[in-house]
Amino acid sequence: MTIALELRRGTYRDSVRLMQVSRSVGAVDGVEDALVAMATELNLDLLDGMGFDVPEDAGANDLVIAIRARDEDALQRARAHLDEALAAQPQASGRAGGTAAGPAFRTVRGAGEGANLALLSVPGPHVFAEATDALDSGLNVMIFSDNVPVGHEIHLKDRGRESGLLVMGPDCGTAVVGGVGLGFANVVRSGPIGLVAASGTGSQQLMCLLHAAGSGISHCLGVGGRDLSEAVGGRSTLQAMALLDADPATELIVVVSKPPAASVAAEVARYAARLATPVRLAFLGRGQEDLTAAAEKALAATGLTAGGDEIANWPSWLPEQRLVPRPGVLRGLFCGGTLCDEAMVIAAEAFGPISSNIPLEPGWELAGDLRADGHLMIDFGDDGLTAGRPHPMIDPSLRLDRLAEELADPATAVVLLDVVLGHGAHTDPAAGVAEVIRTAGQGAPPVVVSLCGTDSDPQGLHAQARALADAGAEVHLSNAAAARRAVALVERLQP
Repeated sequence: MTIALELRRGTYRDSVRLMQVSRSVGAVDGVEDALVAMATELNLDLLDGMGFDVPEDAGANDLVIAIRARDEDALQRARAHLDEALAAQPQASGRAGGTAAGPAFRTVRGAGEGANLALLSVPGPHVFAEATDALDSGLNVMIFSDNVPVGHEIHLKDRGRESGLLVMGPDCGTAVVGGVGLGFANVVRSGPIGLVAASGTGSQQLMCLLHAAGSGISHCLGVGGRDLSEAVGGRSTLQAMALLDADPATELIVVVSKPPAASVAAEVARYAARLATPVRLAFLGRGQEDLTAAAEKALAATGLTAGGDEIANWPSWLPEQRLVPRPGVLRGLFCGGTLCDEAMVIAAEAFGPISSNIPLEPGWELAGDLRADGHLMIDFGDDGLTAGRPHPMIDPSLRLDRLAEELADPATAVVLLDVVLGHGAHTDPAAGVAEVIRTAGQGAPPVVVSLCGTDSDPQGLHAQARALADAGAEVHLSNAAAARRAVALVERLQP
C-alpha cells in the first residue's frame, strides 16, 4: 500500500467541484481511498477517520490531498488524474456554454466587480461572513451551502431585503437566472413561467415537465428549503415573487415548496393575490396537488398542453419484461428531498404512515440506522446524511449500497427511486443503478424510477432512460406517476 498526503497552501476550490474531483480520483484503478477537500475542521475529521495523519498546521484556506493506492504506479496515475481534474475549467450550467478563465480572488468583494450575484458554496459554518461581504458589496446572493444556522439565515435575508438584494438559500441547490443555471440545474428552454422555489428537486421536476411539454421558464429563483418554515416566514419567497411580478417576460408565477408552515403558506397566498401577474401555488402536502398536476395547470394557464389532446401524456420507458408484483413493503430511496416528499404523500394515501428521515408527520420518524419493518422512504440528500460527504446526486455510492440491500431483501415488494440529471449531477447516474439492478438478477423486486431531466441535459435523457429500462426498471419522467405506479404494484397484493 502506498500513501500520499499533500497540503497546498492558500489554494481554494469550490466544495462541489472538490467532491467531484475526489470521486473521480477515487475511481482510478488501484486507488483505495481519496479525499481532495479544503482543510476545514470537518474535512480534517474525515481525514483522521480514513486513517491519514492530519497536518497540524492545516487551515481552512488550504487544500488537502490524501490518496491511498495499491502501489506506486496506481498512485502516480491518481496524481496525474488529480492534476488534470483540478486544472480543468468546469462548464457553466447555463446556455452560455462555459466559464472564462480568470484570477482566483480571495474575497467576495474582490471577485464581485462587474457582477450582481454571488454564488457561495463553502462549509455552512463559514458562509455567514462571505454572504455578509457579498451583500455589503451590493450583490444578490445564492447560498448553496447547507447546515447553516437558522438565525444566520434570518439575519442575512433581513439584511438583503433592507438593501434591495435577494438572498437565495441557504441550502439553495438550484436556480436559473437569465438563462444561466446555478447549482444543480437542468438545461431548459426560455418561456413565460417564472418559478419561486423553496425546493431544489421540486423546481427541477417542474422545469423538466414544462420543457418536455414545449414550454419553458423566465427565471427560477431558489429561496432555500427553510424559507417557508415558521421561523423564516417566507422572507425570500415574497421578495422573489415581487421580482418576477416586475419582470415583463414572466406571464405566470409558480411557487413550489415542500410542505410549508400553514401560517406562512397563508401569507404567501395573500401576497400573491395582490400581484399583477397570476400566481399558482404548488405546495406539497396531504390533500394538495402533486407537482405533475401543478405543471399541467401552469401549461394550461399559458395555453399549452403536455402532449396533444391528453394533457397528462408524460414520457415513460418500459422494460422488455413487464414488472411482476410481489408481497412485501415499499422502499423509496431518493436523492431529492422534494421528490421524496411527493412520493410519501402519494404512498401515505394508500398505506398510511411511511417511515422516513424526513417524516411528513410526527411519529413517522425513521430510526437512526435508517431501518424499519414497514414502508419507508429515505432522502439521502438530507443535511444529516451530507455532512462531510458529497450530495448523492454527485456521489451515489451510499444509495447504491442500500439499493443492493433492498433488492436482496425478501421483504421488499417494490423499490422506488429518483435519478436526477443536469449540470452539477453525476455524469452517468443511470449506470450505477442499472448495474445494481442487473446484479440482483431474476427474482429481485421490481424497480420504478423517477427520471428528472431533459433532452438537452449533458447526460442525455433518452440514453439514461434506456439504460435503466434495459436493466429491467420502469422509468417515468413524472415523479408522481412513478410513485403511483410503485404504489399500485404493492397495492394489488394488499389484503
